[in-house]
Amino acid sequence: MNPLSSEAMKQLFTEARSHNAWLSKDVSNQTLYQIYELAKWGPTSANTNPARIIFIKNGSQKEKLLTAVAEGNIEKIKAAPVSAIIAQDEKFFDHIPKLFPHAPNFKDYFTSNLLLAEATAFRNSSLQGAYFMLAVRALGLDCGPISGFNNEKINELFLSGTTWKSNFICSIGYGDHSKLQLRLPRLSFDEACRIL
Repeated sequence: MNPLSSEAMKQLFTEARSHNAWLSKDVSNQTLYQIYELAKWGPTSANTNPARIIFIKNGSQKEKLLTAVAEGNIEKIKAAPVSAIIAQDEKFFDHIPKLFPHAPNFKDYFTSNLLLAEATAFRNSSLQGAYFMLAVRALGLDCGPISGFNNEKINELFLSGTTWKSNFICSIGYGDHSKLQLRLPRLSFDEACRIL
């Protein structure tokens, strides 16, 4: 494979920003489908794919979502065309025979160790959430991940009766670049990395 162009790297990383203010521009259901179809190819442990996504566009469903988020996040979510609950399926291992067909009994590895299953679901749904955000950016949209909310309330309001549990929320749409603040710094390589 060849490296991506510098323009693509800017779009995905160096010039991409987390958005809190949004333009009044619709995100079609087809675009949501495209986001998932792109993001699903990112790697997960044993191809377990534990992430599940609830896309919230409907006004009454958005109002319900707002009751579970921290006060400082209400306006961010209210203005976003779509807010996605990135969740993990606690029983992701039920799909192992399909997703890992050369070793279908690998499911037993998780059913016999539910702490391992829980850690695997959380870790890999978080990875998939990152792939999701890159897919959003790759398709020309913006995103704004949020962790300030009540997980239990989200689970009760949107995931009751399922084996899904919320991980984080990510609003998506077309960001209002005129309302961006100055970009915050990042740690340097020497501050954050070691080569051994």
